[in-house]
Amino acid sequence: AGGMAAPTMEERKACWGARDEFWQCLDSHGDDAAKCEKLRRAFESRCPQQWVKHFDKRRDFLKYKKKLETEGFHPYKAAGKS
Repeated sequence: AGGMAAPTMEERKACWGARDEFWQCLDSHGDDAAKCEKLRRAFESRCPQQWVKHFDKRRDFLKYKKKLETEGFHPYKAAGKS
């Protein structure tokens, strides 16, 4: 396969599957990446490098969003008002 060729449908499915397994592992281990190292390697080997970067960012964003939804956003906490 030449460098940046678009992945086939099969390759995309393999990539998404690997990503989902990796993310599920992280979810069930409280984001302990060490416990999911095998799945992380599978994810990296099945997905184009740029996708891996994109999905990592996406996961951070989703985690952040979830945190805001569960804990709420308290802009004044940091200002030291109680």
